[in-house]
Amino acid sequence: MQKITLIGAGSVVFTRNLCSDILLTPALQGSTIALMDVDPDRLAQAHALVGAIVERRGLAAKVEATTDRLEAVRDADYVITTFQQGGLDAYKLDIEIPQRYGVEQCVGDTLGPGGVFRGLRTIPVLLDLCQDMDNVAPDALLINYVNPMSPNCWAVDLATGRPHVGLCHSVQGTGEMLARWIDVPYDEVSYYCAGINHQAWFLEFRRGDEDLYPLIWEAITRPEIDALEPVRIELMVHFGYFVTESSGHASEYVPYLRKNAQMVNEELVPRFANDRDGWFDYGRTGGYLRHCISRAAESRQEYQELLEGVRDLPTERTHEYGSYIIEAIETNRPARVNGNVPNLGLILNLPQGCSVEVPCLVDGNGIQPTVVGELPTQLAALNRACVNVQELVVEASLTGDTEAVHHAVTLDPLTAAVCTLSQIRSMVTEMLGAQSQWLPQFALE
Repeated sequence: MQKITLIGAGSVVFTRNLCSDILLTPALQGSTIALMDVDPDRLAQAHALVGAIVERRGLAAKVEATTDRLEAVRDADYVITTFQQGGLDAYKLDIEIPQRYGVEQCVGDTLGPGGVFRGLRTIPVLLDLCQDMDNVAPDALLINYVNPMSPNCWAVDLATGRPHVGLCHSVQGTGEMLARWIDVPYDEVSYYCAGINHQAWFLEFRRGDEDLYPLIWEAITRPEIDALEPVRIELMVHFGYFVTESSGHASEYVPYLRKNAQMVNEELVPRFANDRDGWFDYGRTGGYLRHCISRAAESRQEYQELLEGVRDLPTERTHEYGSYIIEAIETNRPARVNGNVPNLGLILNLPQGCSVEVPCLVDGNGIQPTVVGELPTQLAALNRACVNVQELVVEASLTGDTEAVHHAVTLDPLTAAVCTLSQIRSMVTEMLGAQSQWLPQFALE
């Protein structure tokens, strides 16, 4: 049976969801699940939790745990990455240093100085993992969930050529949200969505032959809807299409919305006042970092309740694509996903070779991406502003050139809207020094 390896399995909630999905899939219920993490305590928690799922469901699956990455990967058929290099210690630096220079990041894991440095920390680990896979699991498919998705996947392709797909839940999550807004059952909706990770665009939203975009345009005029997603709605009003990533994230990828702390606190944050779950602390700087810190305590409680049988196990698969991809490949029953793959003629007005998020057919032949053609010009232009930064992150990681790091942050849309060139250079220099322990590709003093 299949061997499915999770690298970064100490992320207990994500590991629980992914493994639950796998173990709710009949074709995968006899799999070997290998869990790997550098933190032995968190790994032990994940091992106990996944073992409990197997036992309580009465399955034949085998669960292994090791801190040895090479052994975890050995003979794997699928390798799923969910790690965070540097953990919350590095993440705090991503947020706090730029804030001193006036860069107000809400999430900071995809673009901006935070996204750049998260990519610089992550890419060397991914490339080492790919070397391990070449040595002991040459036919395995890499399924990457680690942000920043686009530069991570781009670097893997450019440096190793390994087969891979990057996965996110923003496309299907947004599709479900839009269907709720217009009161159309989600299973009756079809959509066509393409672009880059966290900035892909719903080019079509339909029910059969019916164009549902007029209903979306009507929905966003309602105050209760605008209160849920003010940034994405504003972007739709000005650029014509709905984008995949939440307002907290989306506000960071463009130069218009987070120019200074006063603007964030007095203009942007009040518009999040009725946010349905408060995940991003209503758009404030460091909102997602605070969420991660508080969520760590909550996840420990959830872990204990699941282990003791106080909390029920999930009975349905989540909308994460991972288990559906593995199932489709193993059973040759087709699935449709939106995956992050190399742009080999898929989106013609984005750079060749960059990582794009497009509809993909998955079956026994693997991941088969759709040729989209050209995006509407204004959407491609917004994407290219992000791709420029991603390209320099990849260049810096693969060459060890610190000047490319400076260039990446200098070209970031939010940073450029806030800082002078000399301020950006000082900020990047400070971040390189503060994070040197996680940046082996640079010869830093």
